Amino acid sequence: MMLLLCVFVLIMGLIMLVKPNIWWEIKESWKSHDATEPSDFYVKITRFEGCVFTLGGIAGIIAFFLLR
Repeated sequence: MMLLLCVFVLIMGLIMLVKPNIWWEIKESWKSHDATEPSDFYVKITRFEGCVFTLGGIAGIIAFFLLR
């Protein structure tokens, strides 16, 4: 189960890192009727969060296999 969670976090982090606009569409677009795309600040913060999630997912997968 932990492996599945780590893979999910890794995939979520990669989406946030590579395509922050998709993440904005999923998470934030319904909140604003006027905005058609995320701000530059949102993109930068989302990419940083994606990097953290990706590294966390990789670390979790490595830990899963090393601690078995």
